Amino acid sequence: MTNGATSALQAFQASGSGISETLEAARSQVEEHFLEGGTVLLSVMDGLNRLLSSLDNVTKALDANESSDTGADLRSTVKSLTGLPIAEKARQNALSSLADTGNSLRKHVADMQETMRYLRTFAVTAKITGAGLPEFAGFAQEILERIYSGTAEVNGFAAHLDSLEKEVKVALSFGAATARSYSETVPDVARALQDDARKIAEHRKNLAAIARDVSAIARGIQSKVASTLSALQVGDITRQRIEHVQGTFALLDEFLDGEDGRKLGADARRRLENVVHHLTAAQMNDMCKDFHRDSQNVVKTIASFGQDTQEILRLRDQMSCGGQGNFMRALESSVSAAHEIVKQVDQAAQQADQVSQSTLGTAAKLLESIGNIRVVKTDIHYMALNTNLRCSRLGEEGKSINVVTAELRIFAAKLDESADGIVNGLPTLEAAAGRIAPAGIDNAVGLGDNLTSAVGNIRAAADTMEDELKVLSEHGREVANKISLLIGKLDFERDLGDVLARCAEVLEDAAGAEIADISDIADVVAPLDRKIFKLYTMVQERNVHRDIIPAMEETAATVVETKVEDDEDRFADALF
Repeated sequence: MTNGATSALQAFQASGSGISETLEAARSQVEEHFLEGGTVLLSVMDGLNRLLSSLDNVTKALDANESSDTGADLRSTVKSLTGLPIAEKARQNALSSLADTGNSLRKHVADMQETMRYLRTFAVTAKITGAGLPEFAGFAQEILERIYSGTAEVNGFAAHLDSLEKEVKVALSFGAATARSYSETVPDVARALQDDARKIAEHRKNLAAIARDVSAIARGIQSKVASTLSALQVGDITRQRIEHVQGTFALLDEFLDGEDGRKLGADARRRLENVVHHLTAAQMNDMCKDFHRDSQNVVKTIASFGQDTQEILRLRDQMSCGGQGNFMRALESSVSAAHEIVKQVDQAAQQADQVSQSTLGTAAKLLESIGNIRVVKTDIHYMALNTNLRCSRLGEEGKSINVVTAELRIFAAKLDESADGIVNGLPTLEAAAGRIAPAGIDNAVGLGDNLTSAVGNIRAAADTMEDELKVLSEHGREVANKISLLIGKLDFERDLGDVLARCAEVLEDAAGAEIADISDIADVVAPLDRKIFKLYTMVQERNVHRDIIPAMEETAATVVETKVEDDEDRFADALF
């Protein structure tokens, strides 16, 4: 016998309340431990609910990111960037076409300039030849002024064309540099952005998968906690059975102090106490066996919590350190490089727009100049024709002037040929100007805003996700801490097994090895037997009772009557 059991037995022998005090101490500890364990379990359940709520928020944030589809924005940007070299080549082709058209117009301009020099020569000759004829002096001066006017128009035309050719040369040179830059940078930047879009999609996918794993583990723990809460009925059952043992001793004391008990002799009283001690010892031993088995199941379940929480913490760390900061830095680096290309696109677009507008303006001016040149040509033609007619009336004096004015008419007609060539070339000039800024370049101008918007959305989504993961991390740590506490609090076998075993040992020592025979006083103790039997709420207790105190006919009949009257007892039978 242990020292505790010996002390308890000595206390019982010294006072009838000794065993009851030992039992009360055990009952109080059972109640305290199981209440505390239940409180911890409920707090773990609360922590799990918060953890699952955080996981739901993470999932919602992932869904929101997916719906905004900033990855699609990046892919769209990549597509636009990839098209830049092709667009630049088209722009270069348009500029080359514009340069070729300008060169073809240059030939016609040169022809007109040559024609104007001839006209000026013939006009001066006409002035000299007609110097002796007063009626031709004014004509020669007037026609010379018209030729000077036409020469100015032609030279102005040539100046506009020179200006256009210079702009085209600059644009071609800038475009060549831009094309080289695109060929060197666009593929790498496009690949980097494409990789970033892929990393973002993979990151989301990984986070979603981990979130599902954490959720599955958390729900598994939740189910285990619910099972453990249900298993904690062992504490209530143990407490009740201790109370029933306490009640048995109280009923024995009440019986012995009553009228029927006082009729019993010392030997009968001793034998009755012996039977009750055997009965309570049997109830305690049966209760200890059940308590050990059920407590072991609780401890095994709770021990499995540790592995689950470690897995949650491992997955939580994966979610928190999933490279989000790294891919955001890489993305911003790629976007910075893309922005540099966008600046080049803007410059190319401005250059193209300037050349295009200048070309269209030049074409309008050239067309206006051609009109003025045609007017000059017409004036020279008719002035020369009138002179021819007047010379015919002068006879021999007008023959020399007539020859000169005829030449003026011939060369003035050549202006029309050159002018027609220029007019026919102007639509080609305008078409080439329209192709300088193709659609690809126009669309690329908005890339800067698209990139800024995409990165802003990605950063906002990443910040939201980071905040949610911080909350998730806190709740994961909270659950882990509470489960660690739970494992210590719910090891009932370690904390209470020895206490209950000592109680059973004290009762066994008090009962002794043999069960006394009380058949001769069965009728007297039958009321006590019925009262003790009515204490029980579990079939198992009744079975143990009948193993120690077999039912007599009167007692059995009373038991049936008691079961019919007590619905709560029958309901408890169904439960236990």
